[in-house]
Amino acid sequence: QVQLVESGGGLVQAGGALTLSCKASSNIFSINAMGWYRQTPGKQRELVATIPKRGAANYADSVKGRFDISWISRSTIHLQMNALTLDDTAVYYCNADTRTGEYWGQGTQVTVSS
Repeated sequence: QVQLVESGGGLVQAGGALTLSCKASSNIFSINAMGWYRQTPGKQRELVATIPKRGAANYADSVKGRFDISWISRSTIHLQMNALTLDDTAVYYCNADTRTGEYWGQGTQVTVSS
């Protein structure tokens, strides 16, 4: 199993920036890719960005040019979020795709205010 711990959510004004972190522990060598998804009440969870161990990152069209996902260590990713809008308000979930399955973090709230 892989455990994921998220941090960095909070309240920010529109146009501002926020960085989310996700640290994986246990069996990190089984990880193929990590990423971020988000969900708002009444809606399905949607992809924000993913990054494989090797290769290019993938972004949702709605965040391209504003968000940047990166590895900062073998077990930790960052999601740098810039030019935030009200539509970015959601619970953000970290995801790990591994050889043994898919794992999720507990979620961190991001609220963008006007």
